[in-house]
Amino acid sequence: MLKILLAGQGGQGVLSAGRFIAECGLHEGKEVSYLPAYGPEMRGGTANCSVIVSEKPIASPLCTVPDVLIAMNAPSFHKFAPRVAKGGLIFVNGSLSDCYVERDDVRVYDILANDLAIEAGDIRSANMVMAGALCELTKVVKERSFINCLNEQYVAKPHVCEVNKRAFAAGIAAVAEPNKEQ
Repeated sequence: MLKILLAGQGGQGVLSAGRFIAECGLHEGKEVSYLPAYGPEMRGGTANCSVIVSEKPIASPLCTVPDVLIAMNAPSFHKFAPRVAKGGLIFVNGSLSDCYVERDDVRVYDILANDLAIEAGDIRSANMVMAGALCELTKVVKERSFINCLNEQYVAKPHVCEVNKRAFAAGIAAVAEPNKEQ
């Protein structure tokens, strides 16, 4: 079982990245839970979601102590980093946040998600950069499943699909290099 908390600001794609991870788990026949939470604002407010992917039934969708945190901005990083389980992973968007955490019992990856998304073709794909990093290090879902979900979601928007695929690949590459870990 892997408990994932994705957090950021409204409009950063936190909820959609979480939904993609959950859908991929479903496609692979796994048990999943997806629980979004967001402020009343359309954009700019807080947004987070918890996703649990498991081979066995999930008793509760609550994710109070996540195994993994994806923090898309500084407020989310500083708010949720203390909650991550010992031995957990933290992916922080280094384009918008420092990655300093007063813990030595978690692995922190500083990923320049916004910069990599721009290189991929659209800053709005920063969430896919982080999803790629997550999939590479945790193997929570297969890369092929994620690509298939992107193809299904964006069948009518091939350009958007290609940008998201490039961003996803950039996230994989960002953590595949040994010098990226902090």
